[in-house]
Amino acid sequence: MSNEFAGRLAVITGASSGIGLAVCARLLSQGARVIAMSRKLGGLEELGRQFPEHLSWVSGDVTKKEDLSRLAEHAARVGPVDFLVPNAGIAELADGLDIDAFDRQWAVNGAGALNTLARLRNHLATPASVVFIGTFLAKVTFPGLAAYIASKAALQAHARTLAVELAPQGIRINMVSPGPTATPIWSTLGLRHDDLASVASQVNKRLLDGQFLDAGAVADIIIFQLSKGARNVFGQDWIVDSGYTIR
Repeated sequence: MSNEFAGRLAVITGASSGIGLAVCARLLSQGARVIAMSRKLGGLEELGRQFPEHLSWVSGDVTKKEDLSRLAEHAARVGPVDFLVPNAGIAELADGLDIDAFDRQWAVNGAGALNTLARLRNHLATPASVVFIGTFLAKVTFPGLAAYIASKAALQAHARTLAVELAPQGIRINMVSPGPTATPIWSTLGLRHDDLASVASQVNKRLLDGQFLDAGAVADIIIFQLSKGARNVFGQDWIVDSGYTIR
């Protein structure tokens, strides 16, 4: 699989930490060129030192059209884009009827991801592969995260139809839905340390290997979805959750 990524171009948003950073690292290690977009440099700084000729960074927010335009302009200069992972996402605890909370999360998790594809559509290679990021929670429930779950579930539905609409243009679209993954997003929920530890303990009891996923494990599935090995997979949502949703 390593040879097929060498010299090809990927665009990853939300790339400074967690799953996005892990995807960048996997692709760079296999010889790909990567355009990483995030609001801050974060872990990309170290990757930049390791792969100075293959990694470029665009500072930006996927909810801002001008930032996505800059991303598209950069991609146009070095493209075409073979692989796209609109990974930027946020989560916040809120009442299930707090529509403002849904709007905030949809702006990043849904509209941000779709606008990223829309802005880059004319700069994609033929063929190209796109992997959206969902959540295992769309298959279960988690009180306080209704808005987050809804934003991801709506993206899933949109992505399935896009897979049919864009396939004739050589654009293959799928989704990977991570389970509980050890990434910084958990620290943004606003839970106290003790409460967060309690939630983590309860979640671990439902995982077949008893521990949160590593971001690299999720990245491996995303990389496979991008690869020729998944060339006949269209419009699918692969849940990577250590068995959480089958308990």
